[in-house]
Amino acid sequence: MHRPTPKIEPWLAAGLCGSAIVATAPCGFAAQYLDTNQALRLCFPSAASFEPRAISGGATRCWDARGPSGLLGHAFLDAVIGKHLLIDYMLAVDPAGKILHLEILAYRESYGGEIRGAAWRKQFQGHGPSKPPRFQKDVVNIGGATLSCRHITEGVSRLLRLFAERIVPR
Repeated sequence: MHRPTPKIEPWLAAGLCGSAIVATAPCGFAAQYLDTNQALRLCFPSAASFEPRAISGGATRCWDARGPSGLLGHAFLDAVIGKHLLIDYMLAVDPAGKILHLEILAYRESYGGEIRGAAWRKQFQGHGPSKPPRFQKDVVNIGGATLSCRHITEGVSRLLRLFAERIVPR
């Protein structure tokens, strides 16, 4: 017995193929919250100038924040991998290396952007080179963003080591 082949309209076939491609494509999401200058001003609002500091920390950049009375602290611009994509962040420390601010500049993952929330970032304040933040002890994760939380915590600890090794005068 021979069954007739159903006729499919070309526009319907194209629409079904397009829908299948969109449905299986990874969700693209990226949020740029701050640029470097905005983050520097947010971290050190009373600074009169930001002087670049040469450090040998790979792609990490550093600035000395100076005010009318002298050195206010240091700001580090760095990036870590979230789950799949980079997270750009800035760490601001006082002259002794204690964390003043942590700012998320860009978050590119499709979920987990809650790490930009003030309550989560506040967990880092007060930690320094002698007591770096520890994931799941000092810094709790956010459900759905465990890897981003872990990697930011590890990145901050790395920057505190960099501060202790390259910035603190001996």
